[in-house]
Amino acid sequence: MTLIDGKKTAAEIKEEIKAEVAGYIDEKDFAPHLAAILVGEDAASETYVAHKESDCKSVGMTTSIYRRSKDVLDSDLLDTIDFMNSDDDIHGLIVQLPLPRHINVDRVIDKIDPAKDVDGFHPVNIGRMVLGHSTYLPATPYGIMELLRRYKIETSGKNVVVLGRSNIVGTPLSIMLSRKANPGNATVTMCHSRSAGLKEIAANADILIAAIGQPGFVTEEMVKDGATVIDVGIHRVAAPGTKSGFKLVGDVDFEKVVRKAAYITPVPGGVGPMTRVALLLNTLKAFKLKTGIS
Repeated sequence: MTLIDGKKTAAEIKEEIKAEVAGYIDEKDFAPHLAAILVGEDAASETYVAHKESDCKSVGMTTSIYRRSKDVLDSDLLDTIDFMNSDDDIHGLIVQLPLPRHINVDRVIDKIDPAKDVDGFHPVNIGRMVLGHSTYLPATPYGIMELLRRYKIETSGKNVVVLGRSNIVGTPLSIMLSRKANPGNATVTMCHSRSAGLKEIAANADILIAAIGQPGFVTEEMVKDGATVIDVGIHRVAAPGTKSGFKLVGDVDFEKVVRKAAYITPVPGGVGPMTRVALLLNTLKAFKLKTGIS
């Protein structure tokens, strides 16, 4: 069994990005710039944005955080996005999700300039991904594809099962793995909570990707001997015997599934770090497109 170490792989990619960014700073005297809009004071969102800010600084990128109150009007938030769209010094722009209920998330995403949409959520970029054109890929699927590529896990002709159909992970990942590319060329089945015979379908997968949002959902019986298992889920569950009183687990029953898998990602330390580094890759790409670097 090989543990797919997302933390180590992300650190290697960050060193590659850092070296490239340093060269651009020497040559052009400015760096890629990622701006984030944070609405309200959600603790998880604060943590995610702080991580993104730290990641950018670690590779020499510039970051700006624009904060808006939880009561901000749709129109005011859209005006903020317009202002940032027009700022040539900003190369990548993200709006941290989730947003307060009174804000129309689709309108917010649609307002972001597709050329700065480094989250890869804008309909233009989703459309380009579907067509196989160069674009910004959603961060979690992008990170997973990088893990498969760097660990040289064969996908061509393989039976891939994706558990979960979200627009952020399951749907784009199923498209990316079916494209004529490497990684890619797989036969992909996308399942969800209402799929009939889900356990049997999963048990036939050469590569099983769990993004269904339920802790421990994937059991030993759902995994074929020698399969590759990618666990996208992350959940905080009670663990009375620990100092913190909780532990992080994924959508996969790791302790049992690890006995059957040839490759498997841990939680934490698997897909999570790769999601964060994929945002850096997209920001670097946005910078290169804006400055005309091939």
